[in-house]
Amino acid sequence: MSTADLLITFVIPAYNYAKTLPRAVESVIGQLNERGELLVIDDGSTDETPSVLAELQARYPDRFRVIRKPNGGASSVRNLGILEAKGVYLVFLDADDELAPDAVLMLSEHLARHPQTRMVIGGHWAVWPNGKRRKHLPTELPTSRLERLRRYLLDKTIGLANGASAIHRDVFRLGNYPENFRNAEDIPVFSQALANFDCTILAAPMALIYKHDDSMRHDIMQDCAVGLAVVEEVFDKGRVPAAMASLRRAFKAQRCLSLFRGLLSAGRFAEARAMYRQAIGADWRAVLKMSYTRKAVRLWLSGKR
Repeated sequence: MSTADLLITFVIPAYNYAKTLPRAVESVIGQLNERGELLVIDDGSTDETPSVLAELQARYPDRFRVIRKPNGGASSVRNLGILEAKGVYLVFLDADDELAPDAVLMLSEHLARHPQTRMVIGGHWAVWPNGKRRKHLPTELPTSRLERLRRYLLDKTIGLANGASAIHRDVFRLGNYPENFRNAEDIPVFSQALANFDCTILAAPMALIYKHDDSMRHDIMQDCAVGLAVVEEVFDKGRVPAAMASLRRAFKAQRCLSLFRGLLSAGRFAEARAMYRQAIGADWRAVLKMSYTRKAVRLWLSGKR
C-alpha cells in the first residue's frame, strides 16, 4: 500500500498515562483498516509509558508507530503528528480516552460520501469516574461560516472534541497548534476550520471521553497562563477571515468572564475583580450575562481581597 492510499491517521499523544494508554491504543488497532494508521507519540513521559508501548508493540507488531520526544506539551505533540502523519485526515485521540466501536467504519463511509469536507464533527460519550455516561451528538451546522464561528466561540452551541473530530491536513496550512499554549490550544485550530472550510456532521459517537478532576481544562493556573492570548491567536494571526473581526470584542469579553469565574473559584478575588472589569471594558454587553454579574456583585459586596 502506498502512502497516497492512506486516508486517516490516528494520533495518540501520550504523557504519563501508562495505565489508560493500552485502552486507547487497542480501541484504534481493533478497527484499523488498510486505509488507516496509528501513530503514538510519547511526550517525554516519566512513568511506565515507554515500557507499556514496548509491550504493545510486541503484542501488535507492525500495527502502529511510536515516536518519542522530549516533553513539550500537547501542542508540540500534535504538530509533530501533523508532520509525521501519512493520512489525509487526522484524528487526535487523548491517551486517557478511547475510540468508539465502529468509529473507523462510520468515519470512512462518511468521508466517502463527503469528499469535500475538511473537518468532520462527530459525537462522543462523556464518561465519569462513577461510570455514568452521557451521549453528546453534534447539532446541524449553519451554512454561514461567520455564524458557525459565532456559535462555537460565543454561543457554545457547536461542541468540538479531540477524538470526536477528523481534520483534513489542508486546515493546518493556516496554522498549527500554538506551542506556547498549555491549554485552549484547540480553539484556534477549530476556529480556522469552521471559518474557512467545508465542515460536516457525523451524528454518531466517535469516541468515549473520560472526565477526571485533574484534567488540565479545569486548571486555573493554565487558563491564566494562556489568558487573553487565545483571542489574538484566533483573530490576529490570519487564522480567520478579516471580515469576521466583528466577533473579536465579544469573544474577548467572554474569555474574560470565563477567567473571572475561575479566579473567583480559586479565591483570587482581586484578580477576579480586575478580570470582570476587563470584560465590561471589552464589550459592555457582558454585564447582561446575569450569572456572571450576580457573582461580581456578591464579590464586591463581600469586600474580599
